[in-house]
Amino acid sequence: MDRKNRRWWERLRGSAAAWREGAAGLWRAGRLERSGRVERSGRVRRPAWLRIPRTRKGQRRAVQGVMALCVVALLPATWLFVTTDSKIGSVADAPPARVAMVFGAGLWKGEPSPYLAHRLDAAAELYRAGRIEVVLVTGDNSREEYDEPDAMRAYLKKHGVPDRRIVSDYAGFDTWDSCVRAKKIFGVDRAVLISQGFHIRRAVALCGAAGVSSYGVGVDAVHDTTWYYGGAREVLAAGKAALDATLHPDPRFLGPRERGVERALASGR
Repeated sequence: MDRKNRRWWERLRGSAAAWREGAAGLWRAGRLERSGRVERSGRVRRPAWLRIPRTRKGQRRAVQGVMALCVVALLPATWLFVTTDSKIGSVADAPPARVAMVFGAGLWKGEPSPYLAHRLDAAAELYRAGRIEVVLVTGDNSREEYDEPDAMRAYLKKHGVPDRRIVSDYAGFDTWDSCVRAKKIFGVDRAVLISQGFHIRRAVALCGAAGVSSYGVGVDAVHDTTWYYGGAREVLAAGKAALDATLHPDPRFLGPRERGVERALASGR
């Protein structure tokens, strides 16, 4: 094939490729238009559920739908407040109980975080006042370098609680796990629960669902960023709590029965 014919053949191939590409584009546009996703002006049309209704009736229904979603989202939090309202108080209000449970709240460089320290201070105060006998510290020890229960034990010992009166639960990975394990592993039927105000209602509700009759002590906390984050998080966590209380899932780790609480109660003050 000479040079002139080669150039003509290359132009013909290029024209054919351009025609195929244009035809494919028209075919795709036709499919989108038939599906209602492209307007004739060429703009992509939003799905119907994302478009603002134009009629007053449609707008009213949209507002009602948003309000219904808000009500459904807040139902679990409402359940927590209604079912625990008479079971929450301060350290001064806490009734005598043989066992107190302190939930983990994070470590800072291996030491209890300020929020966790407040919880442990309340437990130590109750012990010194003779209103509890044993402290069950429940927290996360899923990693070798992170040990909430041992850090909590060390803090309590420094604040006057004897080591023999402290029992550690190393698999309290969340509130539900801690409550179920308190009942099934440590044999706790009744306890005073200690946590911050934004968390204590959920703890009381979940322990009640797990079979532990409880009274919640909500300790004071500075209203800093962590406090506001914890409060906002509880709105979402309430939904999971409602599911846990209804479905009763198994903890991440259950394990064999432990007699630590029983031995601590028998050891004497």
